[in-house]
Amino acid sequence: MARSANSFKRKDSRFKPQPKVLILCEDSKSGKRYLEDAAFHFRAHAQVEIAHCGVTHPSGIVERAIERQKSFDKVFCALDRDTHLCFDRALDLAKPHRKIKVIKSFPCFEFWLLLHFGYNRQPFAAAGKYSPADQVSRKLREKAEMAAYEKGRETSYFGKLLGAPFTQARKLAPRILDEAARDGELNPSTEIHLLMDEFESLSKPQLI
Repeated sequence: MARSANSFKRKDSRFKPQPKVLILCEDSKSGKRYLEDAAFHFRAHAQVEIAHCGVTHPSGIVERAIERQKSFDKVFCALDRDTHLCFDRALDLAKPHRKIKVIKSFPCFEFWLLLHFGYNRQPFAAAGKYSPADQVSRKLREKAEMAAYEKGRETSYFGKLLGAPFTQARKLAPRILDEAARDGELNPSTEIHLLMDEFESLSKPQLI
């Protein structure tokens, strides 16, 4: 039987188009590389652009996100609290923008890495020339796998920590965030697990 012309038409997709996502972070090397590798691991790399935006302070990163948001469905700003004076201003700048979500780490992204090695709720404080973020990095270097850790290196720490350590961090981060909110002390805590959840979500087709 001959097929009608209509039978050759492509059927409408049952799935939503993948959202276009931008992630801005202040770390141009280790943190950016970790997020890129995580996106690739979850097969979300085709829909995700991760960019170090040329500024290293929170309000500047959010300002750049506001400028670029028209080209994306979602924009995430991965920000370290550390000792940044403009951190609260950055949060206020982001609030009116529906597409923009701030992913906060207290005091820094490295606390997320530290959670790969176990639970921690001991606050990190500045001491001498060392900022709270410096103190987290020093603590991280106590771990054998991270003895050579430097924020400015492009080593694939995601690959080094994938498996049980990564799974542990994903379990601990939300637990610690809940405890931090309950205790009224966000130092230390992180929301980086929310980006991992986003990457995982992007890897799954969404029905219309």
